[in-house]
Parts: sequence; structure tokens; C-alpha cells
Amino acid sequence: MKNSPFKLVVIITLVVVALIIALVVINSNNSGSSEETTLDEQPPINGQPTLGDSDAPVTVVEFGDFKCPACKAWGENIFPQLVSDFVDTGKVKFSYINVLFHGEGSQLASLAAESVYKQNPDAYWEFHKALFEEQPSENHHSSWVTTEKILEVASGVSGIDTDKLKSAIESNSEMNEVNKDTKLVTEFNVQLTPTIMVNEMVIDDPFDYEAIKTAINNALEEN
Repeated sequence: MKNSPFKLVVIITLVVVALIIALVVINSNNSGSSEETTLDEQPPINGQPTLGDSDAPVTVVEFGDFKCPACKAWGENIFPQLVSDFVDTGKVKFSYINVLFHGEGSQLASLAAESVYKQNPDAYWEFHKALFEEQPSENHHSSWVTTEKILEVASGVSGIDTDKLKSAIESNSEMNEVNKDTKLVTEFNVQLTPTIMVNEMVIDDPFDYEAIKTAINNALEEN
């Protein structure tokens, strides 16, 4: 019985030490998860749809999928602010690279977008936005991307010849551009959409606009 208080103190001490170690491990893991990943190089954007001044010192790339609901949300909530703060001010040029994570619909949408870009680069971004707007808020896995839907969207965008677009889609004339994007997805190990890169840096959370701003401002300071 005389040893019981001592044993209790030892047990309590061990429990406290274990809790401290657990907290240190948890905090260490949490602090690591917020760090951005820097790669050896940034994605090449030659031939990619690009918005902004070609001489802008910083490049932001989105790896996106027209059938991805998170990409639609990013385009509606983050992209306009990015354009206002950095693209329109000449500090950033923005490029979009197609990802085909949702199968045939993703491929058809990407093929159509590349065909529009080839036909009239000035019409691309309006078509890009309009096609994302057609993505249903529910059941986005449905087969909503069809040639008919694409032509309907294109008919509402000035500067697109829908007959030429239909022919380009049917002949797969721009499939090489889609395949080029797929190679970049593999090369840069893109696992999620949207994946946002600021020069060589992959943003951990694409919806953390403060992280995007910080990465851009840091890149601007280096130039």
C-alpha cells in the first residue's frame, strides 16, 4: 500500500509525457501540411490558352477538368479575383491545361476547347467560362458533355464558326493538343483538380487565395 502513491505518480507522469509527445507529433504534421511544394521546373505554356500579358513576370497554371465541380467552383470564386489583382495589372499570365479525370466527357470538352482555341484564340476564354457554366450543380457525373451541348454553348459565343467546330470535333483534329496536356499531367504528377501552380510552386490548397497571393508576390520579388 505504501508504494501505491508512488506508482500513481509514475503512471500520471508517463501519461503526461505521452500526451506531450503526441501533441508535438500532431503539430509537426500540421505545420508540414501547409507547406507548398516546389518543383524543378514550371509547366511549359507554349501553345496553351493563355490570358494576360505574354511578358508578365509570373506564370500561374491551372490543371483543370471541365467535368470537375471543384474546378467550376474555383473558376467562379478564385479566378475572377486572380484576374483582377494580377492578370489585369500585367503581373501574371494565366494558362489552362486540360485534365481528363472524368473520362469521355472530359476528353470531348477538352477537344472542343482546343478546337475553339485553334479557330479563334480570342473566343476561347468566353467559351471556357460558358462551358463550365453548363456543368450541372448536381449529378455532375452525368453525360452532360455532348457535341450538341458544345455547339449550343459555342453558338452563344461571338467569333466561333460552329460548323467548323463540329467538323474539328468529328475529325479529332486537335487531339494532339489534348494528348500533349495529358503528358504534362503525367509529367507533373497531377493527382487532383484543380491543381494550381505559381511558376514552379504547387499551391497546397487551391482555394486558399492568400496562399496564391503570397506565392505570386514572392515570385515577383525574385524577378
